[in-house]
Amino acid sequence: MTSGNDAVASLPMYDWPEIRGAHDSLWACLRSSLRDAGFPAPDSLSRDTGKVSATWQNPALVIGQTCGMPLVSKLRSQVRIVGTPAYDINCGAGCYYSMIIARQDNDAVGLADLRGKRFAYNSEDSFSGYAAPAHHLRQMSMKGPFFGEKLRTGSHRASIRAVTEGKADVAAIDAVSWRLALRHEKSAESARILAITDALPGLPFITAARPQWRVERLHLAVVEAMASLDSESADALLLTGFAQTDEADYASLGERVRLAMAYPI
Repeated sequence: MTSGNDAVASLPMYDWPEIRGAHDSLWACLRSSLRDAGFPAPDSLSRDTGKVSATWQNPALVIGQTCGMPLVSKLRSQVRIVGTPAYDINCGAGCYYSMIIARQDNDAVGLADLRGKRFAYNSEDSFSGYAAPAHHLRQMSMKGPFFGEKLRTGSHRASIRAVTEGKADVAAIDAVSWRLALRHEKSAESARILAITDALPGLPFITAARPQWRVERLHLAVVEAMASLDSESADALLLTGFAQTDEADYASLGERVRLAMAYPI
């Protein structure tokens, strides 16, 4: 059995420096709730960004947050879905979507006008930053390859900067990151939205493989923790609740990933 000292927790997906204190407040609530429910919980979150993938696969993972694309492509047999945070982004509970952005001074009317231009993306294993725009272009019946160049930036925030600084012409930013950017990233003021992708299940909380009844207890512990979070921290994190989701909810995401990866973006 994993001890409290061995247990790992990581919430890396939206851990911007400006809201790190709010994440720590969330973790304090989660830690207390998890321990009350009989789960080992570390004193602090793991913030080793260089080992995020290894953390997701760690058998001592008690709570983590991952992107949907690695979930359906790499992690399916190694983790269980605890649920999906609901964010204040005008979307159904537990869902999200991507904003496809360009600079304010770009005269493109729509995404179709950016054929042959430079595309900035955070990572090839990001659904919101890479697979979602690929699937969107496929839905538009655009023949690929569509973009002339691609620029890997490492984060949604860096992709926004790449577009507004003229290093790229277009990027896809997940709706939560976009809302955070409007609050904390001044360069976002120089960008505008060209298109919005379909809403799909958002970035889930996961845990290492364990019996389903334990996963359900984990879900309740997270719900209780979020209910006890102070309103200021909840607002900073854009949190509005915690949706009950499971592997079946992400089946459509897996199919979209397959179709998107077959499209030469």
